[in-house]
Amino acid sequence: MLKHIFTCLFIILSFLSFSSADEGMYPLSEIEKLNLKGKGLNVSAADIFSPGNIGLIDAIVQVGGCTGSFVSPEGLIITNHHCAFGAVQNASTTERDYITDGFLARTRAEEIPAKGYTVRITESYKDVSKEVLGAITDDMDFASRSKAIDKKIKEIVAEAEKENAGKRAEVSEMFAGKAYTLFIYTYLRDVRMVYVPQRAIGEFGGEDDNWMWPRHTGDFSFLRVYAAKDGSPADYSPENVPYHPKKFLAVNPDGVEENDAVFILGYPGRTFRHRTSDYLSFEQDIRMPYVADLFDWEIRTMEAMSKTDVSAELKLAGRIKGLANTMKNYRGKLKGLRRIELVSKKKEEEEQLQLFINETPERKAAYGTVLNDVGSVFQKMRARADYELTLDYLRATPTLVSLGFTLYDAARELQKPDLEREGMFMERNINRTKESLQLSLKNFHEPTDKVFFKEMLTRAGKLPQATRIAPLDSMLGNDYSEQAISNFVERLYSSTTIKDEQNVMSIFTNKSVSDEQMNDPFIGFARALAPLYQELRDIRRERDGELTKLYGLFVDIKQQFMKKDFIPDANSTVRLTFGKIQGYSPADALYASPFTTVRGVLDKTTGVAPFYNTPQKLIEQYKAKNLGRFKNKKLNDVPVAMLYNLDTTGGNSGSPVLNADGELIGVNFDRAFEATINDYAWNQDYSRSIAVDIRYVLWVTEKVGGADFLLQEMGVKGSE
Repeated sequence: MLKHIFTCLFIILSFLSFSSADEGMYPLSEIEKLNLKGKGLNVSAADIFSPGNIGLIDAIVQVGGCTGSFVSPEGLIITNHHCAFGAVQNASTTERDYITDGFLARTRAEEIPAKGYTVRITESYKDVSKEVLGAITDDMDFASRSKAIDKKIKEIVAEAEKENAGKRAEVSEMFAGKAYTLFIYTYLRDVRMVYVPQRAIGEFGGEDDNWMWPRHTGDFSFLRVYAAKDGSPADYSPENVPYHPKKFLAVNPDGVEENDAVFILGYPGRTFRHRTSDYLSFEQDIRMPYVADLFDWEIRTMEAMSKTDVSAELKLAGRIKGLANTMKNYRGKLKGLRRIELVSKKKEEEEQLQLFINETPERKAAYGTVLNDVGSVFQKMRARADYELTLDYLRATPTLVSLGFTLYDAARELQKPDLEREGMFMERNINRTKESLQLSLKNFHEPTDKVFFKEMLTRAGKLPQATRIAPLDSMLGNDYSEQAISNFVERLYSSTTIKDEQNVMSIFTNKSVSDEQMNDPFIGFARALAPLYQELRDIRRERDGELTKLYGLFVDIKQQFMKKDFIPDANSTVRLTFGKIQGYSPADALYASPFTTVRGVLDKTTGVAPFYNTPQKLIEQYKAKNLGRFKNKKLNDVPVAMLYNLDTTGGNSGSPVLNADGELIGVNFDRAFEATINDYAWNQDYSRSIAVDIRYVLWVTEKVGGADFLLQEMGVKGSE
């Protein structure tokens, strides 16, 4: 009994340690309930978002999988350097290496397209939970349940887009199996590069410093979005004009000080705080280690390929950067999960939750088997994990294999009515899918692709007998020797036609694909494995249907147990989080202060490319003490990066950090290594996020980039 009491006390105190601080990525529907004044903010909920009125939210956009914000009436957007990296890579050639040298358009005419980029602005939202859940019945099996929800969401989206001409609609699941929200967005398709600093500034420190503090990275870039002359969304055209946003952020060049209140508006990706210990242990023991190890191997392979081939380096740079970011993030999460023993804590919490459930016949009847049922699903997943992960990354890792599957699927999906298609093949998404294929071909590097394909076939050959991939066994005659795999791969690459963009587009856009086109070896490879992938989709649809129902029940009973409503997990919808500029103690006897300076940049500079060779102009400006108004008196230097205790995750990259008055004072770009675990848990002691200080942004833009005209456009007086 005493142990039971102490366990309960531990869980309650643990919960309070999380909730008493500023944990929370608050959706728009929750902002008006918050005491913002009590948190030191001078803005009201209505200043941020009020239906039918203009607020700060109208200045916040989603761009390139990240967040950005309007900072001028002429469609100028600030976001992270790493968020604009894909655009820079796609615009670079061996003759014009914008990745290394940066990019600056001194006139509007010199601004070049950020290919594949769109800008999304949130216009409104509406709870559609009743409509979505009204599509399911108690007698449905789990697969039918998933299909019914998916179909209903597509119908709601289609109707909403019909009623909101020119807008995009999306339904987001706020709580699994419980709550769904319809968002209406404006999508702008003509995005152009304006100013991207040199890589040695925008990615200073490289992967050594990624997810670490202290940071000295000038992780910022400027883009501009254009529209048709009437202000409506339009594809790229020289006739388009800068988009005039409803709202743009005021830039405060004076920055902030330690302990100042700040807040962020952005589009955080996904968090998983309302999941069970079985989910976390699967992530910790199986999925994340597999992905981190695979990505680590891919990165090393691509880096070796890039050393002696400039063309390969340009083609592979974006993929290396993306995989490295995920790999190190996963390493941090794994370390964090084990350090705080989160799985064990979740299990203890669930033991108490089960006791609470068993206290009354009513709760036991409604929720008695929920935890065991979730556990049963994950036991089945563990038994199939190697097989499923191998199938997933066999299809995803080599570019031509992925392309072959996309073309095979397109030939089938485009025959269906629009609402019955997979999302990427629906008419509303077809152009973006096409652009994605074109960009993947642009960055296709055959020697690397072959190595990746061989590796995934080798992994498939090591699967146990019970989970063999039969079509591969047949193709290779059960011979997974290095020579047999090499011969098989070389045969496919030597006879394929889908390395050519024109052929790919011909197949992709043709609803009546010829037999000859479908006989391409990579499309044939996809056809042979298609039944296995269809089986996998069906299994996952049934699994998702079951877990969706169970998670809904889990959240219900947990709310009763905790006597508290929960903030829904992040899901790429716009959120608010607030806190303070604050350092932390990452280890015993150490304290990390919340600001770094340009002095630290020079201290780290070794001249080694590409991440430690600070541009000579920056060094000269600093040594000449040409810091102007951007020097902080307390630091006697220009602040470079800053640290704060806000609740952020992936997708918050590029989010504006705002002072108490709602003015821009930084651009969020990372978390400290200890805070990579934010996806699963947040804690005041170690959850710290990192931004590039606006004073460094402005100083670099003016003194190093020579783009003082951008300061003028933002209404900022430059240095004297």
